[in-house]
Amino acid sequence: MPLQRTWLLLVGATVTVLWMREDGLAGLTIGTATLAIAYAKARLVILDFMELRHAPLLWRCLLEGWLLLISGLIVDRNDIRKLGRGPSQPINRAKSVRA
Repeated sequence: MPLQRTWLLLVGATVTVLWMREDGLAGLTIGTATLAIAYAKARLVILDFMELRHAPLLWRCLLEGWLLLISGLIVDRNDIRKLGRGPSQPINRAKSVRA
């Protein structure tokens, strides 16, 4: 039963993010919510589907630390203020011509 509950939570979280993004919602709040939901989903997968909820503390700390590290890198590389924006415009990188 716990795996079914976890699966339902994962599906519900996915539908929520899809609804937020398809509805055209944007902004810092929506971007932050999307990242938080992704983190929560990954944590559920680690704890329940990989069965680390009752594993030794070392394994839990390693995988949850990895998840925090990856999430932190995503925030750092993308700048949290950009997370709420829609698809970004392509960058025009015209090659400079040397005379």
